[in-house]
Amino acid sequence: MSVAFEIQLIAVITAVACAIPGTFLVLRRMSMMSDAISHTVLLGIVLGFFVIGDLESPFLIFSAALMGLLTVFLTEAIYGTRLVKEDAAIGIVFPALFSIAVILISRFAGNVHLDTDAVLLGELALAPLDRLNFLGLDLPRGLVIMGTILLVNVVLTGVFYKELKLATFDRALAAALGFAPAALHYGLMAVVSITAVGAFDAVGSILVVALMIAPPAAALLLTNRLDRMLVLAGLIAAISAVLGYWFARVLDANIAGSMATMTGIVFITIMLLAPEKGILSLIRRKQKQRWDFAQAMLTIHLLNHEGTEAAENENRVDHLWEHLRWQPNFAEEVVRYAERKGVVRRRQGRLFLTDNGRDLAKQAMTH
Repeated sequence: MSVAFEIQLIAVITAVACAIPGTFLVLRRMSMMSDAISHTVLLGIVLGFFVIGDLESPFLIFSAALMGLLTVFLTEAIYGTRLVKEDAAIGIVFPALFSIAVILISRFAGNVHLDTDAVLLGELALAPLDRLNFLGLDLPRGLVIMGTILLVNVVLTGVFYKELKLATFDRALAAALGFAPAALHYGLMAVVSITAVGAFDAVGSILVVALMIAPPAAALLLTNRLDRMLVLAGLIAAISAVLGYWFARVLDANIAGSMATMTGIVFITIMLLAPEKGILSLIRRKQKQRWDFAQAMLTIHLLNHEGTEAAENENRVDHLWEHLRWQPNFAEEVVRYAERKGVVRRRQGRLFLTDNGRDLAKQAMTH
């Protein structure tokens, strides 16, 4: 495999691995918790290193996961006092734990490869250089680690899909059915922690946050079904990773930073163009509602005067501005809209309701 292909493969696998637990974070309105965990697990890595003395030890993943759980526990404990809001609790816990990690690294691990800048930004370009022998194959370490984490995330999501879905959307019902939502919650946080730790060396914590939140948030704009959202989040994350790589190649910029930027660009694009929830779609619906409301007002006006002596003047196009307080240009546009919809007919400057127009007016008057 070429270096460029390996970098993109690592990025795609990492992106999908992050998007899976990120989907549940977005649905649970815990997006900022991913930022907190992705930083505070560094303290778990540092403390684990002080105990084991080996940066390659798998024990570091478990110590980091425990620190992620501690972050969640402390945040919920502070929020549980009801003295501060949840976002404030996160803002208290994660800077404190992350700062402790930075102090310990600078004070006691100056000669060890524990670089806070690398943890934050990552460097995917160097990921293919760190290799190991896996099942007889010479593969990048990041590819093996993130591939394993992706497999674990997929399996766990599949096995506990029903429980996670119920606990996410109706925690009370999940508890009543004996699904232990608290255990599922902390299990999810453990998965988030392990995923963040696995992605540290390759992509850095900033990209971890971007991949956990932006693709699921974009997927939520495209569907309301959890199964489809998981698939779309993974697909959007993978596309963002590949586009980000080539964006970095063109600009000669940091790959992880470019990928994080691309997740934002893709999200904004979907936010604008999503068929039902997109901004442009919302604007079109509001415009349609405006014209429909004006059309309904027109039909009610015509129905009220239909068959009366006043209809000769009241139902003329050039008199609508006077009776409905519409500007002549707007009145003409409304009439054309109503004609296209088949609710009015125009003859010699006068307007006449069709059968559909009468039905529309009667329905509007009853609401």
